[in-house]
Amino acid sequence: MAHPLIDKLGHRDRLSENEQAIIMKMSTSIRTVEAGDDVVKEGESPENSCLLVEGWATRNKSLSDGRLQITAFHIAGDFVDLHSFLLKPMDHSISALTRCKLALVPHATLKKVTEEQPHLTRIFWLNTLIDAAIHREWMVALGRLPASGRLARLICELYLRLEAVGLAKALTFEFPITQTALADALGISGVHVNRTIQELRRAGLITWQGARVTIKDFDGLRDVAEFDPTYLNLTSHPR
Repeated sequence: MAHPLIDKLGHRDRLSENEQAIIMKMSTSIRTVEAGDDVVKEGESPENSCLLVEGWATRNKSLSDGRLQITAFHIAGDFVDLHSFLLKPMDHSISALTRCKLALVPHATLKKVTEEQPHLTRIFWLNTLIDAAIHREWMVALGRLPASGRLARLICELYLRLEAVGLAKALTFEFPITQTALADALGISGVHVNRTIQELRRAGLITWQGARVTIKDFDGLRDVAEFDPTYLNLTSHPR
């Protein structure tokens, strides 16, 4: 069940057979969460971290009036709340965007890994640093890019992340999201989301049919997004 994580980490460094075996054995149980339900709620102090095996999830913050800001999308291979091992209580929520299958990894197991496996610990640390890098890029996009640039950057980012775990190829991927949720991620209205999608379509940069997104002109989309994938750390280096 942990293969997506091994695939993801394998793009950043070489994992030994022993480290791969440790990852495969970390989970004690599998949990299924339905679309719209919380994986972890703000204010909770979980005793497990969740590895997303199948499905899509969001990291989000809600305001007192019910408005929501999505701050990240999570895909198979993501440790959606690895940081909850050390940060308690949770200061935000993780919610299922689609039906999700999650492998639960006890914090006691993670503690043992950090004490006995220094290289694997560094790789997991890198995982949380990449999450932080994605947050920085989103902050720049929300603060400085027009809506078309925000959406273009999100599409570029998601394609490369999905490709790294075998969930996208030939510049095409499944993005099962409503326009309301996309608005919550981009910080614009639902109407503006529709206009922005149409803008990228008219420019010949993407097609978007149902949940399937195809990038027709990656270089053009990258230019609109001012996208530099360095922050995703998709090249392998010894850590």
